[in-house]
Amino acid sequence: MEISSKENTHFFSNNTILPVDRSSFKSESSASKEKQSCCGGIKIFLGALSFVYFAKALSGSYLKSTITQIERRFDIPSSLVGVIDGSFEIGNLLIIILVSYFGAKLHRPRIIGAGCLIMSAGTFLIAMPQFFMGRRYRYESFPSTINSTVSLSPCLQDKSQTPLSALEKSQAKINAGCEKEAGSSMWIYVLLGNLLRGIGETPIQPLGITYIDDYAVEENAALYIGCVQTVAIIGPIFGFLLGSLCAKLYVDIGFVDLDSLTISPKDVQWVGAWWLGYLIAGLISILAGIPFWFLPKHLPKPESRKDSSSSSEHSKFITEDSKDQGTSSWQQAKLAEMAKGKSLEFSSWLLNFLPSLKNLFGNPVYILYLCASIIQFNSLIGMVTYKPKYIEQQYGQTSSKTNFVIGLINIPAVAFGIFSGGLIMKKFGVGVLGAAKLSLGSSFFGYLLLLSLFAMGCGNSEVAGLTVSYQGTKPMADHEQDLFSECNSGCSCSRHEWDPICGEDGVTYVSPCLAGCQASSGAGKNTVFFNCSCVGTFESSQSSSAVVGPCQKGNECPKMFLHFLVISVITSYTLSVGGTPGYILLLRCIKPHLKSFALGIYTLAIRVLAGIPAPVYFGVAIDTTCLKWGSKRCGGRGACRLYDSSALRYVYLGLTLVLGTVSIFFSVAVLWVLRKRSSPQDETLSANGERGTCGTKSRKDNFANSDQLIQSTYWPEKETRL
Repeated sequence: MEISSKENTHFFSNNTILPVDRSSFKSESSASKEKQSCCGGIKIFLGALSFVYFAKALSGSYLKSTITQIERRFDIPSSLVGVIDGSFEIGNLLIIILVSYFGAKLHRPRIIGAGCLIMSAGTFLIAMPQFFMGRRYRYESFPSTINSTVSLSPCLQDKSQTPLSALEKSQAKINAGCEKEAGSSMWIYVLLGNLLRGIGETPIQPLGITYIDDYAVEENAALYIGCVQTVAIIGPIFGFLLGSLCAKLYVDIGFVDLDSLTISPKDVQWVGAWWLGYLIAGLISILAGIPFWFLPKHLPKPESRKDSSSSSEHSKFITEDSKDQGTSSWQQAKLAEMAKGKSLEFSSWLLNFLPSLKNLFGNPVYILYLCASIIQFNSLIGMVTYKPKYIEQQYGQTSSKTNFVIGLINIPAVAFGIFSGGLIMKKFGVGVLGAAKLSLGSSFFGYLLLLSLFAMGCGNSEVAGLTVSYQGTKPMADHEQDLFSECNSGCSCSRHEWDPICGEDGVTYVSPCLAGCQASSGAGKNTVFFNCSCVGTFESSQSSSAVVGPCQKGNECPKMFLHFLVISVITSYTLSVGGTPGYILLLRCIKPHLKSFALGIYTLAIRVLAGIPAPVYFGVAIDTTCLKWGSKRCGGRGACRLYDSSALRYVYLGLTLVLGTVSIFFSVAVLWVLRKRSSPQDETLSANGERGTCGTKSRKDNFANSDQLIQSTYWPEKETRL
């Protein structure tokens, strides 16, 4: 019987060995395919998300590069441009809570794809005023382009001469009344488009990063997120370079004869093809969103994630539930219990919210660092928003060159600074106290370098009646009255026009009429004005000629601009070094279960108290330095034509420096609190589980994972912190 039993066992094993081997082979094959599909799926998602980050960073930085173009095109002040710039943050805040809560429960890739479509629609909407306005861009100029053989007199001694005079303008208003121009309120489309951009951008970061973290191999998650953030820094480089290219092209290129233009890119009335870049950025956003419509809602989780304790409670419940399909009554009871628990979830959350908020704001390190960050981001966001305008007005550079310099020099310095901050923390094992010191030192030396820029400015352009008198002396306080002098008293000129010409004496005159010019010849940019009674009145008794366009700034200005670039790059790098240490400080000094809540409050505060108001009040302050405002054709104040260079320098740099200094005081207070709570033996601080503040117990084991946090965290305006 024993032998027979062994034979039977051997017989059955021989008969069943082939099916077992096939089953095993199929199982291994399916596991291999599942692994390949998992890796392939997450890599496809990673590539698509990286492209989306590139697209949103490109469109955001391109908006910064077109600030001055939009201001001139719609004849609006800098304060209103600040409102347009801040509308992106408003749109983001409108749905951030809904997207963060409900988005994770729905099809995340498709929500990101829908966000890309909304973002592209907003980008296209920004460009639409160029096609809706129904008229081409009109700048103030002397009408010498009608016929180059006819000599017209800019000085209107005879009232029967020439159109476009102040007399005819006023007569037209009396006869027909001034109908409101079609394009006077078209800037609203730009504001609404930027608002839509903010709404569309909302789901990209929270849903994209969590999708990678859920389905990537655990040891690869930080690397993937680091790749996405790196691409996000590359986007602004191309955004500013695109802005540089479009600023070289005339706004109505293809619709007007470029040879008939009397202005060049160096003129303050020049408007580039600002709309063209938005069409390109919108197309890129559409292309970036296409792959997400074909990605699955869920990817197969890696084996390491399935067996680890980090798997979610929801997946555990599903796994256990699938094992007990036969016990339907138990399943119904369990579902009823879950439904009852869900009904109590909101009330439980509400009861925990206020104590959590009280606990969070009772943490002195968190509240002090939050105040320091809000004030510092006010400083940096305002500085970045109006940096192109400052370079153009202070150093006489074109919009094209300004955007090229920012995109090719400043932003790489920011990226290198962020990388250096994380590298320093990893290489030297910097603790929380060291991170606070590094963040404080970065801010201190960055703003100290910024202080040196006060000495690197250019003087005002010599404009007769505004910055110098017609006799070559300082003007009186009332600049508008100084536009008229004895040399142009016989001319019927308007004080509201801005059509600058450069006299042979090196002085810029507001218009040919105010220069007292009696004759002109040529057409377009080649127009030359003769017998200008005001040109050279304080150098010789003979009148001279003038050419179209303002005179260049002093010879020392190009040299000052080079010095400014060097200090600006070093400042950008220095300030960026402290970004990562500051973020790690924020994460290490709060309770573990409050980290998500703390980061949400932090991001909300930065957006509401810095991202929205900073561009507005910076713009209001910059408007106070204007010497000559443009005028709209139907009356009313337009965009500024000439700024007081010295006043602009003191307001722009001074406001940035004052805010930065206040933030440093808060950073010093953070360091003082940390030192007070630390022990002399150990300066590597950690989060205390009982009180939520930095304690004295070492957390070297936990801090070893800080490299992952350094790569995976994201702080607002990182890619434009110049």
